[in-house]
Amino acid sequence: METDNILNNRTKFADYFVICGLDLTSGLEPDSFAGDNLQSTPLERPYKCKVLGHYPENVSWNPFDKDAVCMLCLPNGLQFRTQKSNLEPKFHSFIITKEDGRRSYGASFIFYEEIRNRKICSAMQTLQAMHLTELSSGRCKRSMEHNTRSLPRHFKLSAHTRAAQSYYEYTKDTLYVTKSVALIMQQPYVHAPHIFLAGLYRCWKDQGSPSLESLVYNLLYEVCVPPPGRSLSFMCYPQEKVVLQTPTNLAELPFFDFPLRELFTLLGVDCVIQLFTCLLLENQILLCSGEYQRLMLVAESLTNLLLPFSWPHVYVPILPASCHHFLDAPVPFVMGLHTRESRVNVPSEANLCYMDLDTRLLQTPEELPSFPHKTEFADEICDILRRHKVSGEYVDMNLNNSGDKLMTSSCISMRTRKHSWADDLEDDPSLTQGSEMLQRIVSLNKRSGVSLDALDDLNDDWDSMVDDGFSEETEISSEMQYMKDLQINNAVREIFLNRFVQMFSTYEHFIIQPNQDKEEWLNNRDSMQNFDKATFLSDQPQHHLPFLSRFIETQMFATLVDNKILSNWCPLDPLLRVFETRIKLVRNRYGESLERTPCYEACTTISDSQLEKRLSSIDTEIPFPTELFKNHAVRSSRSGFPILDSVTLNQEPVQRSKKRNMRMNNSFSSLSFEGLEMEGIVSVRRPGSEARPLVGGDRLTTVPTRTDPSPALIALSNWEFIEILLKECKQKTKRMLVEKLGSEALAMGHGAQTSLVEENTLIASLCDLLERVWSNGIQKKQGKSALWAHLMNYLELEESTDTAKPIDSNHLGPDLSSGSIESSPDNRSSPRSRSESRTSNTRRLSEDFQQEPTLRPLPNTLAYDLRSVQAMTDIKTHVGYARAFVRLSLEKKMLSKHLRTLLSESTLLRSQYKRTAFLRCEEEKDQFLYHLLSLNAVDYNCFTNTYLNTRIPYRIAIYPSRKNSFSSTTANCWIQVYGSHGETQRIPVPKATLEFVFHHKNLGYLTTTRIGHDNSGLSPKWLVEYIIVRNEVTGHTYNFPCGRWLGKGIDDDSTERLLVGEREKDRDIDRGRSSRVRSPSVPPPKKVLPLSEIEHLLGDCVNNLVKYFYCAQGKESSSSLTMLLCGDTGLVSCLEQAFLYGFKSSRLFGRNLYIWDYLLKVREDRPDSFAPYEEKNIDYKAIRYYFRVIDAIMNSGQNLGKDGRFQIFICFCVRDHMLQHIIFNVLATSRITLEMFEENSFFRDQDLLSYLIHILSSLDEFNFSLENSLAHGITF
Repeated sequence: METDNILNNRTKFADYFVICGLDLTSGLEPDSFAGDNLQSTPLERPYKCKVLGHYPENVSWNPFDKDAVCMLCLPNGLQFRTQKSNLEPKFHSFIITKEDGRRSYGASFIFYEEIRNRKICSAMQTLQAMHLTELSSGRCKRSMEHNTRSLPRHFKLSAHTRAAQSYYEYTKDTLYVTKSVALIMQQPYVHAPHIFLAGLYRCWKDQGSPSLESLVYNLLYEVCVPPPGRSLSFMCYPQEKVVLQTPTNLAELPFFDFPLRELFTLLGVDCVIQLFTCLLLENQILLCSGEYQRLMLVAESLTNLLLPFSWPHVYVPILPASCHHFLDAPVPFVMGLHTRESRVNVPSEANLCYMDLDTRLLQTPEELPSFPHKTEFADEICDILRRHKVSGEYVDMNLNNSGDKLMTSSCISMRTRKHSWADDLEDDPSLTQGSEMLQRIVSLNKRSGVSLDALDDLNDDWDSMVDDGFSEETEISSEMQYMKDLQINNAVREIFLNRFVQMFSTYEHFIIQPNQDKEEWLNNRDSMQNFDKATFLSDQPQHHLPFLSRFIETQMFATLVDNKILSNWCPLDPLLRVFETRIKLVRNRYGESLERTPCYEACTTISDSQLEKRLSSIDTEIPFPTELFKNHAVRSSRSGFPILDSVTLNQEPVQRSKKRNMRMNNSFSSLSFEGLEMEGIVSVRRPGSEARPLVGGDRLTTVPTRTDPSPALIALSNWEFIEILLKECKQKTKRMLVEKLGSEALAMGHGAQTSLVEENTLIASLCDLLERVWSNGIQKKQGKSALWAHLMNYLELEESTDTAKPIDSNHLGPDLSSGSIESSPDNRSSPRSRSESRTSNTRRLSEDFQQEPTLRPLPNTLAYDLRSVQAMTDIKTHVGYARAFVRLSLEKKMLSKHLRTLLSESTLLRSQYKRTAFLRCEEEKDQFLYHLLSLNAVDYNCFTNTYLNTRIPYRIAIYPSRKNSFSSTTANCWIQVYGSHGETQRIPVPKATLEFVFHHKNLGYLTTTRIGHDNSGLSPKWLVEYIIVRNEVTGHTYNFPCGRWLGKGIDDDSTERLLVGEREKDRDIDRGRSSRVRSPSVPPPKKVLPLSEIEHLLGDCVNNLVKYFYCAQGKESSSSLTMLLCGDTGLVSCLEQAFLYGFKSSRLFGRNLYIWDYLLKVREDRPDSFAPYEEKNIDYKAIRYYFRVIDAIMNSGQNLGKDGRFQIFICFCVRDHMLQHIIFNVLATSRITLEMFEENSFFRDQDLLSYLIHILSSLDEFNFSLENSLAHGITF
């Protein structure tokens, strides 16, 4: 008996036939779960429905849940209408999710039947009279706003229904109520139940033959689900053929019955991609529509297109009225809300995607990243729709417009405003579907654009079918349309799946395989990282990172990775099996390389051969049902849809059961699900000539054969493979050089510049090549990465041989752990304890303060770099460590040297690799290393730009003046470092320490450093020569020259200075220190250059800025811009020379004047307001700007010196394109200029003034983006 139940569960098309509606014995019962509806008319209120009958009573594999079935068959309860309303029947499907996660699928056909029960009509009339009495007395006001039940507070739904349809008059109106006939199934069929239920309804209306029981009985007990790879047909009333087909388990996509054609004609391609992106990022998605089937169509289509992923969160495509409180759930969800309101106001929710399916209104979360290759993706979908002759207003719009113009992150209505009755007909096909002549008129109107405004009195309710907008020139049968839709589904689904195949074709290489058994892994799964995200993202194109970095954090992606790991112990997940089948096809076409091209690759796996074969050659045909009853009496349709004979429909005759089982076994040749899944896949998957080469080729490249060929054949095949590797290495290194060299590449016919995306792809390709080289001829695999395994064996061997050597703390690997304390203002309170905790990394001054930082060079050993990579906590896999090592070695120009050192350990090499391995062929190995050595000719920053979250140790060395009285300070000093990827807080400088180490998240290229103190103590003045900051991992060393005083009452009274640094190359510290000149106790006046040299410097400086902005690399980072503005030969320095030319700075008594003193005097001389000037006058604007910027700088604090304030002034004026206007309209016209400048100065000489204005005006077309260090936090 249990076997029969399992067989029935496997093969039955439908488990239950259900009738839901009004229970006359209970009368009118308000739906208490629908909220307070007393302000609505009785006709608009929902009422409680009940299951009137279901057949059979129960099946063991799918217990009947009457509450869930009733709630989803009629989601808004019983609805009453009069003859004045639209009474067309509606169909919708639904899903029932059990507590254990299993799903049942349903289909409901809702129609209106006339109420002839006088008690019900009287009750409705009484409720109507009570409602009118309350309205007339003023106790109840007719609300124009629809009840929003338990929607979130920010939702506001408004309804506009016609008053004439909202009231019921007992003597004049005929009362109707909704009733539903439904099917409950195990498979997600849509087309077949729709045809059957519509035919059953028509049979009842026509009073046709056979009986309703015969039709239902035939469906419940005669129709089964065909096994994989087979098809079946059965007949519905009146003689309409319905085909069921099941795809094969491996070669084809899983079964899906909703027509994607209707999805794209309803919403358009770009809107679908936007919704799909929100779904992938696990946002909350709320769908709204007045049609239940639209909600199901969109929700089911989107979640099905996720293949190989599956939606793991709350999924309620049709939200019943009693469950509206679920919208408050603070978790990701997909919900469908039934509403007929024409306007829904939704604010910009951070994580909510709102879609009104009726008005095509889409609102996406803010800062939604774009789907990778979105434009090409949309074009490919449009092309396949065009091939299948899918037309429609919104599909055509997507074909002719860019997606970026159609969809943004804000509310956009993709539906135009209606102006005529013709528009209403377009929006509401239900108004014309009953008249062929009207359909032709509307079709003619669409093509000719003729206005039909004179007919605007017709009903324009939005009661359209799902496939509105879709039209065919020639009408085709329902069966042919269904077959066409299946082909369109297959093509579109393959295109969507191909996107994931291209994005994640190498995903398994980044999976962190567990070391424990299944039970232990399942227990600890939530606390473990199973995917090396950092390494995976480091190989992706830069413009895809916003999307991919978020997507790989989703539960969907984590579930896919978990299913892949579980396949070590369990059968492969069906969705994952389909996914990996497509990946194997891609690898068979492009090889096993981890490298993926950044270009868009269209889908090439679309095939309808198996589908067409099943549809054209039906395996089993079930004839039209015969009458079960000998004396069948025709029921009148006026009495309502009847309750069926439960005795007949609840018991299957034994003889009929045996015959049916025998017939099915004969027709399907004893095929079973288990046999198809485990053994018979190849027989139904695809022709053997197509399947076997793919599998065989894959095995040959990954698994060695058991029968070893002769040694001669081994040597020959190995030699060919070695030649291929060597040739590929030469090609890759040459391409990397050509792409990187730029100007030299122009002569060779290549592009001048390489983008970060191309560079990232090339480096990932090199990493893949190194992995394949190290995997060739290996004796025993020791992990995912053969290169990293070899490196770890070398490090272990190196550490074992160095145990007797004394340990040099400076040669230890840096601490990159996330537990390292990042410098913050909280550390100021205990600077001494901080320095003492780093005794191995600091240099303490003796009491005479004559010792200077030594800054020993970093060791260029392989072991040091390996320890640096090992300390990176954001990498989780061997492949990730290997790639980080390659990137670090490339950036340090040590890749060839490190690999030569690794391969020089001959004993280790022989123990790990066979004699025929590539790494043991001396001549080829030397050529390989020589090709890698050529990469030292170019500069890579692939490590710094990739691992942005890695904590890096930075060593700071402060070089003060050599004079004893100036080499130290009693003040509390601090330093702040700025880089292209971030900045530090103020880091306290340990007392009596000139060299120390701090840890911080990767700062990128260092650009500026700000050093200062609090001017406390007896001798706070400090003369700093320069500062050296070194990245202890990459070895990048930056020199920040200073040569100025820190302290009040000396120099320009500055207690903090901004130092602009530059990366040094091949720096010799000792030579730099010995050639340094002693700094004076009082700085001499600045040397003024000759006029010709000043003009030359100004011209070069402005030219460099122009080149920077026209260069593609200038858009990627602001680090070089800071150097061009504030460096030794930057714009600020050159303008300072121009300002000093002819400046009367010398004074007999007191300190010399600075340029800032002159600017401040001009500000004090000018009044605060100028009445004669108008708003549009440039003089007024320049003067007002000058006042504001000077006042803002003066109010920024007293720590900045005069030169620092001048620097900020120039930077702000250049950024805002106001410098030339200030010079011409403010400075050159001030009387202070006459007093403080000679006649030959730039401000008083008209030729020099014109030259200066002209050269500065050339910078107006560029947008300057200043670093935080240059702005100093000043706003105005």
